[in-house]
Amino acid sequence: MFFESEQIATAYMNIVLTGATGTLGSKILFELLNLKFHRVETIYLIVRKKGLTTPQDRIMNMLTSGIESGALLRNLEETLQKIKVVDADIVLRPNEFLNVNKKYHLIHSAGYVNLSVHPSTKAEIFTENYEFTKQIFEAFKKYTHKFTYISTAFSIGDLGGLLENDYLKITKGLHFRNPYEASKNATEKYLVKAGTSKNIPIQILRPSVLGGNIIDHPNFFISKYMVFYLFAKFFYKSTSEDTIRIMANLDSGLNIIPTDYAAKVIVKVLDTGITQLNIVHSKATNIIRGISKILDTVEFKKFNITQDVVSGVIGFESTLEKLYYETIGVHLTPYLTSKPSEWDTTLLESILPIPKYDLEEYLVQTVEFAKNKNFRNQNW
Repeated sequence: MFFESEQIATAYMNIVLTGATGTLGSKILFELLNLKFHRVETIYLIVRKKGLTTPQDRIMNMLTSGIESGALLRNLEETLQKIKVVDADIVLRPNEFLNVNKKYHLIHSAGYVNLSVHPSTKAEIFTENYEFTKQIFEAFKKYTHKFTYISTAFSIGDLGGLLENDYLKITKGLHFRNPYEASKNATEKYLVKAGTSKNIPIQILRPSVLGGNIIDHPNFFISKYMVFYLFAKFFYKSTSEDTIRIMANLDSGLNIIPTDYAAKVIVKVLDTGITQLNIVHSKATNIIRGISKILDTVEFKKFNITQDVVSGVIGFESTLEKLYYETIGVHLTPYLTSKPSEWDTTLLESILPIPKYDLEEYLVQTVEFAKNKNFRNQNW
């Protein structure tokens, strides 16, 4: 039954976490390692090499960065006893690092976020998101007592209207803005079917666009700048004096959820019977004011927001406008021109109330934080 909240009986949790160095995955790890969360026995972290940096060194760099890991750093020895770092090269051979006599809670947070609409990217996106998740499920099925999949609130596509938690009951009228959304939707459907077949509980959690911390310190911190941050970065780095028209649906909005809040919700619901949950803000930032706040914060003044179509076929009015629509605008325009949506957050707020803050001021502060860091991602 969907959305039950009773606890699943588990004395201690042994967890396999993918994507632990990612924006959300790292926050999930910090929450799991929090000293107040005593029910974790061991967390297996599936981590890729990065250049010459080993998976073990990447995790150590993250844990000792001091940015968000103060309590963990002070208790580093205890923290390290709870984690085992596994090279992603052997991820599909769990017999090499898991105990066949134990069952594990698999949290699949790794994902390939690529909002490209170009047909040539579809195969790669589906391989990284859909096919890889299938491989993970199949490889771990005899070790798994529960599979939690971190999807996206946009896996329903550009549906519009009031959106409830049960996306899987909606099978008609879906219009995906890009292969990324389609791959996430297909993956959710595969997991539910495969989980039923193998009697493995499936939990699908769907965060919205991620923004900087609102609860944890440092406030407004995020480890990787994507989506609306990339929009801000484009205009922050621009030295052009050109004017640009930005296409947007004036009735739409920006739904942004702080990463720390999303991670706390995910950890809270891991051992509940909740099967689908959208982790989104109850309100969206008005699209006109949101764009204006972002551009004001990066001190870009020469823009107009329009509902008219802007394209190379009709003709661009400036070199900057052409550059925007041939690069970042290709990915973001389908979201800026989306149908107005509202999510039902009744269940979400019963789990953890959404913090109260001014949405527009939060947007300004998150962009200001990124600007002060020159939009540099954490090098984990």
